[in-house]
Amino acid sequence: MKDTLLSLYVNGQTFLASTGGTADATVVPDPTMKAPGDLANAVNTVLGIAAWAGTAAGVGGIIITGIMMAVSMKRGEGSEHFSRLGMVLGGCVLVSTAGPTVEFLF
Repeated sequence: MKDTLLSLYVNGQTFLASTGGTADATVVPDPTMKAPGDLANAVNTVLGIAAWAGTAAGVGGIIITGIMMAVSMKRGEGSEHFSRLGMVLGGCVLVSTAGPTVEFLF
C-alpha cells in the first residue's frame, strides 16, 4: 500500500500533466479562457450598467456633499463634511480603477 501511494505521488504529476494518455511530461495543456459569445455579451452589458451606476452615484455623492457643506457653513457649523467628501472621492477612485486593477492582477 505504501509503495502504491508513493508511486502515485511520484508519478501522479507526470500522469496528470500528460495529454492523450501518454506519459510525456513535456506537454502541458494550455486551455484558453474564453467565455461563450452570448454570455460574454450579457456580462459586459451588466458590468457596463454597474460602472455607469457607480459613476452616477459618485457624481451624485459629490454634489450632495457639496450642498451639505454649503448649508452647514451658512449655519456656522464646523467642517465635518470633509471626511464624508473623502469617502465619496475614495469610492469614485475605486469605481474608476476597478477594471484596470483586476486586469493588472489577473
